[in-house]
Amino acid sequence: MEESWGKSLPSDLLERWPKTPSGEPEKAVFLCNCKTQDLGDELKINMLEAYGIPCLRDYPGDGSFGKVVLGISGLGTDIYVPESKLEEARSLCAAEPEEQEE
Repeated sequence: MEESWGKSLPSDLLERWPKTPSGEPEKAVFLCNCKTQDLGDELKINMLEAYGIPCLRDYPGDGSFGKVVLGISGLGTDIYVPESKLEEARSLCAAEPEEQEE
């Protein structure tokens, strides 16, 4: 993925993204690809954001077109996180959800 901070990003993502000592946005690194049919991408991104990990999403191939026309990307969603948050994001994604007793 080519890093670029364009107007299509959520308005506050650049402000929330960690900065290097020189003030530049930290490098975005690939976390995973989620399929969009079951809203797995939205759930994962919302969970990571709730833990303070900003996420950048990319729709591979012609996925942006599919997202606009169909509401989903046929190739899923690539999720990128700041390099300094990668291990924390991986451990959160690997954690098993706790079952609640009824």
